Amino acid sequence: MQNDALSLLLSRLDFAWITTMHILYPPLTIGLSVLLFISEWRWVRTNDEHWYRLTRFFEKLFVINFGAGVATGITMEMAFGILYGPFSQAAGPFLGQILGYETITAFMYEAGFIGLMVFGWGKLGKKMHLFATANVAVASTLSAWWILVANSWMQTPTGVVFKNGFFQVADWGAAIFNPDVILGFPHMEVATIELALCFVAAVSAWQLLKRRHAAVFQRGLKWSILALVVIAPLQVYLGDGLGQDVAKNQPAALAALEGHYHTFNPDGSVNTGWHVVAWPNAKGDGTAWAITIPHVLSLLETHTWNGQVEGLDSFAPQDRPPMLIPFYAFRIMAGAGAALLLLAFWGLWLALRGKMAVQNIVSQKWFLRFTIFCGFLPYIAVWTGWWTREIGRQPWVVYGMMTTAQGTSRMSAAQEIFWMIGYVGFELMVWGGTWYFFAKAVRKGPDMESPVVHGRQQAPAQAEPHAALAFAKAK
Repeated sequence: MQNDALSLLLSRLDFAWITTMHILYPPLTIGLSVLLFISEWRWVRTNDEHWYRLTRFFEKLFVINFGAGVATGITMEMAFGILYGPFSQAAGPFLGQILGYETITAFMYEAGFIGLMVFGWGKLGKKMHLFATANVAVASTLSAWWILVANSWMQTPTGVVFKNGFFQVADWGAAIFNPDVILGFPHMEVATIELALCFVAAVSAWQLLKRRHAAVFQRGLKWSILALVVIAPLQVYLGDGLGQDVAKNQPAALAALEGHYHTFNPDGSVNTGWHVVAWPNAKGDGTAWAITIPHVLSLLETHTWNGQVEGLDSFAPQDRPPMLIPFYAFRIMAGAGAALLLLAFWGLWLALRGKMAVQNIVSQKWFLRFTIFCGFLPYIAVWTGWWTREIGRQPWVVYGMMTTAQGTSRMSAAQEIFWMIGYVGFELMVWGGTWYFFAKAVRKGPDMESPVVHGRQQAPAQAEPHAALAFAKAK
């Protein structure tokens, strides 16, 4: 029993490491592909060279990030079979189809158009190249959709029956459009846009702080920040809706991320207090200490003053997720979101005062420094949001239908450690290489010397094959 428990723990830690490192890359790929399309569209519409330089520069960073995402994504798919063999086999009738759809309709589609986007400059017309970039953005979004369908189904498994050891699909529409994906997908999609906006803004701010290519990067900074004025509040709104959905479909997960142990107070009244910070007690049936604001939990989850929110005591002890990581991960995510709201409205205030103009923005040093700092926050928010989502689902790998212990491969602790060492080493190598090439490209900056490609270029005339022939033709 002890060996089984250790093997389960190592399997969970190993897969947690793999997904945590992989999720660094796809959100930027998805969001940045949309921003590249918008930037290139601005160039096509205005013929403004600065939009062209900005597009070509961030396209390099996009390609680096895309390669890292592919490498770690393939590793993660291998890990499903190695670490979670029974789950992969049981869920194959559904997840196998969904991941196949992602490969055919998104990944292969995206890979083809990335080739045109990267190598098509000067070979395609301006509008045709813009069309290629648009298709990269569409394909990236399709990829996000199918991956969220798969993960959301694990959160709210509808449309299937568990029979003869397999999840057999009874209703494809109900399985694909499961309750969690309805808000889970837009929440993740907007998160990718928010991350990409902060990435572009942070890189642009660093260049401006160094007083390099101000006319180019002023556009990247200004328009990213102004877009964030819309995107950051929208993400808060979607997150609130998703929280209510979790309260409805996964009440145990909601209770864990709020540290909400008791549905009712000792006097029998509804417990509606929201813990700002808290720590579980030794027995795991309540908090050892907490700073609590009355009624706020009810306002957040039911939008009423004294609504009932189920506590962890409503569930059997073996069905309760751990409290500590989801509780603090959720608060870190919310804090990162609040900081991005501050960044967005600080930038809006500067823009309204004319401080975002090229001649003024380089003097806003504190704003530029804060923007660089905020470039890391969406990554922290994606990490902590993902931990909240995945750990909050425990002890289930498919909520209410298959436990994580039932879904893991039966390997020894030594085998688990072997795979963990390999995965940790590989992921760190990819992460280090990505940062190296990111840093190299950012330090080098945009190519300001090569001529602007204004569409398909004419091939140069062929040189005469022989000097004597040229002489004869001249005669």
